[in-house]
Amino acid sequence: MFPSLKTLLASGLTVPRAEAVRYSLGAALGIAVCGVMARILVEGQISFSPLLAAPIGASAVLVFALPASPLAQPRAVIGGNMLSAFLGVACGLLIPDPLLAAAVAVGLAIFAMSLLGCLHPPGGAMALGAALAASSPAPLGFDYPFVPVGLCSVLLIVAASLYGRAAGHAYPHRIAPALSPHGTSDSPPVERFGFTRTDLDQAMAQYGQLLDVRHEDLDALFRKVELQTHRRLHAAIPCVDIMSRDVVSLFAGEGAETALARLQAHDLRTAPVVDVRGRVLGLVRRAELLAGGVRPVGQLVDPEAYVVGLHTPIEAVLPVLSSGAVHEALVVDEDRVLAGIITQTDLLAVLYRAHVVEAVVSAKAA
Repeated sequence: MFPSLKTLLASGLTVPRAEAVRYSLGAALGIAVCGVMARILVEGQISFSPLLAAPIGASAVLVFALPASPLAQPRAVIGGNMLSAFLGVACGLLIPDPLLAAAVAVGLAIFAMSLLGCLHPPGGAMALGAALAASSPAPLGFDYPFVPVGLCSVLLIVAASLYGRAAGHAYPHRIAPALSPHGTSDSPPVERFGFTRTDLDQAMAQYGQLLDVRHEDLDALFRKVELQTHRRLHAAIPCVDIMSRDVVSLFAGEGAETALARLQAHDLRTAPVVDVRGRVLGLVRRAELLAGGVRPVGQLVDPEAYVVGLHTPIEAVLPVLSSGAVHEALVVDEDRVLAGIITQTDLLAVLYRAHVVEAVVSAKAA
């Protein structure tokens, strides 16, 4: 069924104005530098007559405006453009009819790029132009895929990489893998619950269409959606409502041996350290106290404690504690006086309770 007029006129991709300015400026600079440098490298002298292939402009759109797209990565830009140019030249020289040569060149280019993992939309234009040029007074030769196509593609990648670093947007695009905070082979805690990579692969297989996004990016996006959903459901719960208030704390002036005895008596591995006014100075652990001898606790304290306010929503604490990087959040008032502590156990209890409540509500609604 032919799509409706409303569907045809539906809004496409919209971009914030600042982003549009950033990548438009980058593309303009990239094309200028690419064209001039290519001419200089080929002729060996400074010249401001650019050496460019027209489809490189389309490559610039992807590289600067959609730098995270798999179609914009260096393998796709360089491989897709050069491969398509080669096939376009070959079809133009071997097939006398320009229409047939152009059609076969574009079809072969798409097929070859797909098989070799370097699909790049401007490659279609590259193959089309090369095939049609065979019927011109000056047909292209097999040097065309290398100069200017290959050379300009490489220079465009270099320009995009340098501009991306200057603008704070890394190119080529990559996602750093999430690692276990303890250096083990376990996946990070945030990835042990919810959907898995296998679920994502199966869903993509059922979708049945090629999406212009990598599975790693989808995985990261969906996990952010999960976190945002959790924030919406639980943002109303402040830390003051779930914190433990009867906190065993140590004083900066007491000796390490005394402090160690108190930790052992309460079967604690760490404890917050406060000054005479109850203000948090940091945390101290059993290991430091064991090695401290007669030194005061204040000399052994680790000041890099994770501190939150009384009214900090637990959704802000969740990703930090669940990552395993820290195991407790110290809750303080406006004067940084210790008011309570939230451990991973406290957070798990709240999440379990929220899960039970949601299950009951869903059951009643059903």
